[in-house]
Amino acid sequence: MAKGKFPIEKLKRIDTPFYYYDAELLRQTLRVINTEASKHEGFCVHYAVKANANPKVLRIIRESGLGVDCVSGGEIEVSLKAGFPASKIVFAGVGKSDWEINIGLDNDIFCFNVESIPELEVINELAAQKGKVARVAFRLNPNVGAHTHANITTGLAENKFGIAMRDMMSVIEEAISMKNVKVVGLHFHIGSQILDMGDFEALCNRVNELQNELERHRIVMEHINVGGGLGVDYQHPNRLPIPDFKAYFDTYAKKLKLRPGQTLHFELGRAVVAQCGSLITRTLYIKQGATKQFAIVDAGFPDLIRPALYQAYHKIENITSEEPFQTYDVVGPICESTDVFAKQIDLNQCHRGDLLAIRSAGAYGEIMASQYNCRRLPKGYMSDEI
Repeated sequence: MAKGKFPIEKLKRIDTPFYYYDAELLRQTLRVINTEASKHEGFCVHYAVKANANPKVLRIIRESGLGVDCVSGGEIEVSLKAGFPASKIVFAGVGKSDWEINIGLDNDIFCFNVESIPELEVINELAAQKGKVARVAFRLNPNVGAHTHANITTGLAENKFGIAMRDMMSVIEEAISMKNVKVVGLHFHIGSQILDMGDFEALCNRVNELQNELERHRIVMEHINVGGGLGVDYQHPNRLPIPDFKAYFDTYAKKLKLRPGQTLHFELGRAVVAQCGSLITRTLYIKQGATKQFAIVDAGFPDLIRPALYQAYHKIENITSEEPFQTYDVVGPICESTDVFAKQIDLNQCHRGDLLAIRSAGAYGEIMASQYNCRRLPKGYMSDEI
């Protein structure tokens, strides 16, 4: 959303900090996803709820027809409440507790993405108690690196996620012997905020090798799930508001050798919602330090933790000033040195009361907010409701 598209006068009347979501950009993004995915037979897209579980955001995504990828029992509950059919819910996560598994079983979700033999045994036991058969896919760790931040790389052998490649056949054979699970697919996820299509090509090559090996044992899976991971352009949210979904889906269509009748599942999160969201914060003070100028705002890292946690960059705009640029460190009110949104950036001259928009905050923003310092959680507003 370009700076000029913010409804400034309406935003001024809302208590800050808060999240503002551009509903039309979200819908446009979903249209592009559906258009590009529908060009390829058997492509099925799920939204990764962990990116943003705002009920109004979920409603728009559900209306688009996407399924959901959940990583907790709570996410299953909010997805069902938002109207997503259980038949479109996949449940992933390395540490599923019994009550979470039971929610999935009780609602007959589409699939559990299983990450270890002990987890498989528990699902089989709990399903037996209910007289049910749980559909499972095995999350394999392909040991494929991704060009992204180390904290959001998930596909290396050193990571906690997935089943080691060497154990694949023994795990599948054990599952086949169980009465209350049905193996329906393989699941992979190599990381997040990936912009190099070569990383996805490497995953395709590894999946192709695995499928060939399984066929030698006369095993063909119904479903292949390649996770998500597609990144967004944090530097230029106005120029590139929608990720290159065409290149993303085309990469899999060209490089992954699906078997006849196989369905390919994707779990996109950040790419769906990041660019439609901005954290709106009000300038409290302009402080002249010994060597730099600070714009002190009323949002802090409890409201948007990514810069403190990942040293992540978010473009910041002063949406209420057209004055000449000055250089600021934009900082919050929390008594921690890490409570910094950006250092030495140019903004239209800031004054007390100015509204700053911290862009590309629709993913892992509101959902990761905390009440550290006993602060209130930020609210989220859709553009078509204010």
